[in-house]
Amino acid sequence: MEAWATYRTSTADDWPAERLLGVKGASRVSVVLPARNEEATVGAIVSTIREHLMDRVPLVDELIVVDSRSTDRTARVARAAGAEVVGQDAMTRGLPRLTGKGDALWAGLAAAESDVVAFIDADLREFRPHFVTGLLGPLLTDPGVEFVKGFYHRPLVGATSVEPDGGGRVTELMARPLLNLFWPELAGFVQPLAGEYAGRREVLDRIPFVTGYGVETAMLIDLLELVGLDALAQVDLGERKHRHQDTAALGRMSAQIMLTAWSRLQRRGWAAPGTMPTPLLTQFRRGGSETLPNLDREIVVNDVSVEERPPLAELRHRVPRRRVPA
Repeated sequence: MEAWATYRTSTADDWPAERLLGVKGASRVSVVLPARNEEATVGAIVSTIREHLMDRVPLVDELIVVDSRSTDRTARVARAAGAEVVGQDAMTRGLPRLTGKGDALWAGLAAAESDVVAFIDADLREFRPHFVTGLLGPLLTDPGVEFVKGFYHRPLVGATSVEPDGGGRVTELMARPLLNLFWPELAGFVQPLAGEYAGRREVLDRIPFVTGYGVETAMLIDLLELVGLDALAQVDLGERKHRHQDTAALGRMSAQIMLTAWSRLQRRGWAAPGTMPTPLLTQFRRGGSETLPNLDREIVVNDVSVEERPPLAELRHRVPRRRVPA
């Protein structure tokens, strides 16, 4: 793990846009943002990419925002800022209806036409172009790299203080121990759940996309088995600022990651075949109209089940040939 981390880790400063443009050659680059109700942040991200990496330095060829059933002005804001906006449902029409980020990512991959595709979360604040160039650097300069994962400091802003690296709670409490236990080859990834990553389309086309919060975990595990650890890399993107979820939401996220890991363990024969844990997660909430006697809490049961969109290569014939606007 130490050898891999030393060999396959770089920083965003190593990859200035001008240098990458010089080595890009005939490669085409797409940037995809899955977005659900992100009108407050998506416009600034799109504007930054377009200004710095399309107009000033023509490194990015396509900038696509996937509108994931937003109920706010996400699509309008993204389009006004200069992105091509496609609808998640439009790109998956005729296929089973799935929900969550993983399906939006799959729709974005289906819409993209480049041979290198970078995915960026749409809720980032104070976004800078190096979030894109850092991910692209290893792919455009080293043919042995198939996939690049970002990592960063994630400050957790409290009412009276800021914890510099307190934002990766699910990573440290659940995802990292889980990966170390069953996939120790992946132990060198600083942020296995990071939402910023890029890969070669020929590889991304060959892996399934899990719905919900299991998508990043499944992607790393599946890529490890498909191309091997040496084809994976990571890059330090500095600091990531975004909104944080409450503890109950993090519990639901953790449950989906656990279910995703279970499905991969089954494929390896490490878990009993044909059986699945219950997808229902029981949580307790103080107050509310249905508080139970003696508990002073109400019981809340959530379905945290995850599904998978098969590899795009298997369904390419059923996907629209042209991007379908949102």
